[in-house]
Amino acid sequence: MYNRGKGVAVMAEKCVAYVGTYTIGKSKGIHIYDVNTEEGSMQERKVVPVKNSSHLCFSANGKYLYSIADEGVAVFLILPDGDLEPINQIDISGMRGCYLSVGGKGKYLYVAGYHDGKVTMIHTHHNGRLGSENCGIFHRGIGSVAERNFRPHVSCVVTTPDDKFLCAVDNGIDQIKIYKINKQTNSLKHEDTIRCPRESAPKIMKWSPDKKFVYLLSELSNTIDVMTYDPKKEDGHFIRIQKISVLSAKDEEGHDASSGLCFSPDGEFLFSSTAGDNIVTMFKVNKETGELTKLRSLPISGEYPKDIAVFPDGRHLASVNHESNEITTFAIDYDKHLLVMKGKPCPVDMPNCILFKELKTEAE
Repeated sequence: MYNRGKGVAVMAEKCVAYVGTYTIGKSKGIHIYDVNTEEGSMQERKVVPVKNSSHLCFSANGKYLYSIADEGVAVFLILPDGDLEPINQIDISGMRGCYLSVGGKGKYLYVAGYHDGKVTMIHTHHNGRLGSENCGIFHRGIGSVAERNFRPHVSCVVTTPDDKFLCAVDNGIDQIKIYKINKQTNSLKHEDTIRCPRESAPKIMKWSPDKKFVYLLSELSNTIDVMTYDPKKEDGHFIRIQKISVLSAKDEEGHDASSGLCFSPDGEFLFSSTAGDNIVTMFKVNKETGELTKLRSLPISGEYPKDIAVFPDGRHLASVNHESNEITTFAIDYDKHLLVMKGKPCPVDMPNCILFKELKTEAE
């Protein structure tokens, strides 16, 4: 909140949440919630129709919201009150994507294709419109013989902080393929491959807020790898410095699937969610070394916490529970390492992901 003066317009902060859902059930697309950051509560406002909005991300300038839209991608203008105005939608010449990210200072939108193992690079325009597909690469290879991961499944695409490389996490063949980004030809070229342990199923790669370290969550091994990045190293740009389990002590041998990963806004804490165990685990981050210390694993009072996010003020956490069709919210006690549930769950059918957005509104 800015300083107030009598009769002077100031900027007040409001917050909304966008929740992407599968639309094979009762949900119709992107659910918009008004967020009370003081109470850690969410109230649904409206639903914007989008077919199978399995993942969302913001544009680099924060003005637009991108959404998976079945076999394509849709983009929306974010209005001052947080509502969404459709701009356009394009096809990605493949099966439905599962993850979106931006790069090139907003010039490119990247799509991870879980079902067809495809990495897609899309040109974006300054007015928010999505342009044509610049580049599409299908992964090849064989993972384990299990049905769950016997072929390529690209589950995450994220650029390095210097925007030189795109990291494509392949959940099916246990690899991270590193592509060099050519901004002159608007193309990707394979540079390197990080091979993960067999049947570990790497899922999400997330940079620390200060961009010094990257954290890789693996779905089947239920671990987080902490890595450093050095673009000048010729024998591999990434070096692993730690591997740590995300499971609770009572369930180290359980049949679990790690699902979500997020930081507190200050980067001091990292949270992971795990299905099966249905928990959120809190870690303390050593910001100098990047290493994690596991603090506590706590239940999320729901089933399959597919995504988690910390509220912008850092005081609450939301868990998107895909199988129990709800969102549960918790107050975070950083000193006691606790999550305290806040009120009743918000019902929503087959939720996949959640993004918070702070809004600036003029007030007298």
